[in-house]
Amino acid sequence: MQLLEEAPYRFIIPRQGQMRVPGVVYASRELIPDLTADRSLEQVMNVAALPGIVGASYAMPDVHWGYGFPIGGVAATDPAVGGVVSPGGVGFDISCGVRLLAAGLTRDDIKPRLAVLMDRLAAVTPRGAGRGASWNLRGTRQMDELLTGGARYALAQGYGTDRDLSRCEDGGAVAGADPGQVSSRAMDRGLRQVGSLGSGNHFLEVQAVDRIYDAGTASRFGVSEAEVCVMIHCGSRGLGHQICGDHVRAMEGSMRRYGITVPDRQLACAPVDSPEGRAYLAAMAAAANYGRVNRHVLAHRAREVFQSVTGTSLDLVYDVSHNLAKLEHHEVDGVRRLLCVHRKGATRALPPGHEDLPADLRPAGQPVLIPGSMGTYSYVLTGVTPGGAFASTCHGAGRVMSRHQALRTVTGPELRSRLERAGIVVRGTSARGLAEEAPEAYKDVNAVVEAAEGAGLCRRVARLVPLGVVKG
Repeated sequence: MQLLEEAPYRFIIPRQGQMRVPGVVYASRELIPDLTADRSLEQVMNVAALPGIVGASYAMPDVHWGYGFPIGGVAATDPAVGGVVSPGGVGFDISCGVRLLAAGLTRDDIKPRLAVLMDRLAAVTPRGAGRGASWNLRGTRQMDELLTGGARYALAQGYGTDRDLSRCEDGGAVAGADPGQVSSRAMDRGLRQVGSLGSGNHFLEVQAVDRIYDAGTASRFGVSEAEVCVMIHCGSRGLGHQICGDHVRAMEGSMRRYGITVPDRQLACAPVDSPEGRAYLAAMAAAANYGRVNRHVLAHRAREVFQSVTGTSLDLVYDVSHNLAKLEHHEVDGVRRLLCVHRKGATRALPPGHEDLPADLRPAGQPVLIPGSMGTYSYVLTGVTPGGAFASTCHGAGRVMSRHQALRTVTGPELRSRLERAGIVVRGTSARGLAEEAPEAYKDVNAVVEAAEGAGLCRRVARLVPLGVVKG
């Protein structure tokens, strides 16, 4: 594989083989994946072979191997020239994302009550791989309304506030959702998981702002020095996983009919404007709305806890997904085109002035929320002009170890002890689950953010440190 350093934080994989466009890797030399152990750059090349792809196949600084697309991969296709949509370009955890809320308190304010606060947050946060919900739906009819209305429906049912919609990507609901494209198996898996954290790298974390890089933008977003925040990282649970699997299988069976071949069967796809493409986008939008509701309800429960323990509420800073495909207008070679932009482990980072931003955020750009690995910094970033990769940036630290490798590196009790010595209160469901998410299993989030900013994809606004974590 040729990997050419074109500029600081920007490497090029020239077109070769089946590639229709080049690959672009935004990274420092230190963040480039080990080609002998991580095949993610090979996946960048495979994605570059998708029908209708435009621009390049992009990799963010946190890129690592995934299903079909690399995690940290971005690609846009043009439906007008046979562009496809691929479930592998979104992933199994559809609309996995991050919600950040600000408490209006300082870390000194909550220090005497932190242990109690974490106990109560753990008690109201269902987590783990199985069932468990903090909003028990009455049945599939109510599920249909949730999948169509997203956080707007949850608000109408008494969860959250009006601000939660204005500060959520897409106003809390992705348009075009069709529950009729969601299988009964997916419905069943999602019915009893609304308002739950799940497992793996998902978490609810109490944090404090420890550094402000841009005071004006931070103020506009609603965060201030030393302020306590709550960050929630989760997605669409079993419903999203089932939807991805269902539609991958449907597209595998239809590609021959459309004359499509791909270098990797995990890149199963269909033309955006085909019945299979439209069905997937409608089901994906439904799962995205489920993911928004999931974080919305978890935030509602966290608000109740903060109110009871501290006497204060939580204001939403922003909620954004990092696993989604969206139809968006972008300029390509000087021409405005409607594209299907896949972001898998990548966050949309709209620049200042963009029409899709709420009016109060438009002068500053879109808030971008970057969770670090457990026990490390998290970041608030903002979109910039002109940006890159179809207004996209990184989504987190990015794994460098498998979960099995992490288990051989540290035990759960050792990690818990280390975190607590650092003053971080830990509430986890299992020792194994903690060890699998050890900080050493991930890239350095500081280096990832530095590379993303250095590449011109985003700009730092604030840095947060963990005070307590509830783990799935």
